[in-house]
Amino acid sequence: MKKLKITETSLRDGHQSLIATRLKTDEIIPILETMDQVGYYAMEVWGGATFDACIRFLNEDPWERLRLIRKHVKNTKLQMLLRGQNLLGYRNYADDTVEKFIELSIKNGIDIIRVFDALNDVRNLEASIKAIKKYNGHCQCAISYTTSPIHTPEYYLELIKTMESMGADSICIKDMAGVLTPYKAYDLVKRIKEMTDIPIDLHTHCTGGIADMIYMKAVEAGVDIIDTAISPFSGGTSQPPTESLSLTFSEMERNPGLDMEKLLQVAEYFKPIRDKYMSDKILNPKVLLTEPQTLKYQVPGGMLSNLLSQLKQQNAEDKYEDVLKEVPRVRKDLGYPPLVTPMSQMVGTQALFNVLTGERYKLVPKEIKDYVRGNYGKSPAPISDEFRKKIIGDEEVITVRPADLIEPEFEKMKKEAGGLAKTDEDVLAVALFPQVAPKFLENKYNKKPVEKEEDNKIKFINVTM
Repeated sequence: MKKLKITETSLRDGHQSLIATRLKTDEIIPILETMDQVGYYAMEVWGGATFDACIRFLNEDPWERLRLIRKHVKNTKLQMLLRGQNLLGYRNYADDTVEKFIELSIKNGIDIIRVFDALNDVRNLEASIKAIKKYNGHCQCAISYTTSPIHTPEYYLELIKTMESMGADSICIKDMAGVLTPYKAYDLVKRIKEMTDIPIDLHTHCTGGIADMIYMKAVEAGVDIIDTAISPFSGGTSQPPTESLSLTFSEMERNPGLDMEKLLQVAEYFKPIRDKYMSDKILNPKVLLTEPQTLKYQVPGGMLSNLLSQLKQQNAEDKYEDVLKEVPRVRKDLGYPPLVTPMSQMVGTQALFNVLTGERYKLVPKEIKDYVRGNYGKSPAPISDEFRKKIIGDEEVITVRPADLIEPEFEKMKKEAGGLAKTDEDVLAVALFPQVAPKFLENKYNKKPVEKEEDNKIKFINVTM
């Protein structure tokens, strides 16, 4: 049997899940050469919220971080997370922008691009897949795992068939909310492995307290790769600990063969860094707690805590259970979208509004209206005509691939950025985060003080991915 492979997530999802993506580059660099000797299949180091956090909170160039990581990691594949047509931003970008971003990501050091769409609308993956293949990257297509009457094993098997036919080099079962259960994991992986030889990666979170069991059953079923995080950045809303699972699976035929001494060195390096973020109150101990309500309500752990935080701000903590019950109702109205960025934020916000106003859909965010119009893609299940009329009236609904309606934009954005953007990488920073990147670039090149964004300015409910 093929040995089990392990992807280390601490440098992206691990610290994104636990400390809001606040690891600094100078905290990462000193340990990279040791991590490079562990024997990981890959290290997830970029994408997700790292780009945003670098320029918004850390005053760091995310492209320079990637180049520095690549300089110190010679043997291990570097991986990133990409939101398909959304890239790392929160709108659909034109195909030429998608291609340019992927070209430069690979040029600056990325080997594997894990690409997903929040709605599992494969049309939103087309441009990304083509670009990843064009620039000789490894294309890992991710299914956004969720549960609903339509999200059956058969649904996922058909989705994976489609992704494979589009050019996927591997498939990730992306359980971003931590709602997969052990026996469902076993069944799904088993059926996928009977259908295809394409490598299967499994990604989950520890929020519900069953992630280790999920991995155990998935490995028994033949999963090829699992995502783990070094112990100081594991558990809670993050992934299970690398050391513990490496030791566990070393006792089976598919021993991943990681260097335990090196792993322990990595863990010891990150312990004081973890402790520093805990003492600074950036690491909230609550995110390390088990939250079985994740399994009950099928809601991501990060979304649970942020809902409670927002209710506290409104002096409405007594409405917590009401909001939790409202989330699945909103989700049903919207055609059962998976609760992953940006849909998790949108569904959570709408549920909050429905409860706090005392009337369902009295207040509807622009993003919800755009979703109902089809601007984000096709809803997993059809949205009823009655509900659609309630939200957008008689407005026309988009049925084509949303990006087909966006004209090429990269060269235009390049001109608009003017002298502020010195490189194509700078242009993309402005494209993705137009409110934040200009101030960052001005500071970068002119060494002017930069005003940091307030961490508590919440437009949507933030959840991990």
